[in-house]
Amino acid sequence: MAAIHKEALIDAPAERVWAALRDAGRVDRLAPGFVLECRMEGDVRIVTFFNGAVAHELIVDVDDEARRIAYAIVDSPLGLRHHNASSTVLDEGDGRSRFVWHADLYPDEAVPVVAEFMDRGLSAMKNSLMSSASSSGA
Repeated sequence: MAAIHKEALIDAPAERVWAALRDAGRVDRLAPGFVLECRMEGDVRIVTFFNGAVAHELIVDVDDEARRIAYAIVDSPLGLRHHNASSTVLDEGDGRSRFVWHADLYPDEAVPVVAEFMDRGLSAMKNSLMSSASSSGA
């Protein structure tokens, strides 16, 4: 089993970043262009990505105190046999946050594709959050 760990410093307050992340059914607003469509069916988030791939993600936990969301892909377009992930928002002070994203997956051969997805997702989130922060005067 492989693990991928990604982090990004975001020029937006942790409260704003967490508010966007914790709205699990609207990840399309958090990462526009990367996520084209998102909807919830019970506890399962159905995500359509920029390349047309669709993933079904079971939302395992949304922890407001820790600013952490955890999910597991239960139907993968990549044929993953295992995938669970969590994202945490840390307050870096001075109106900045650190977005931490960790994924465990199998088979190991999927790491390059999943890592590239995570990089693209982080970039889209960072751009979206920073543009919304600057347009709101924060």
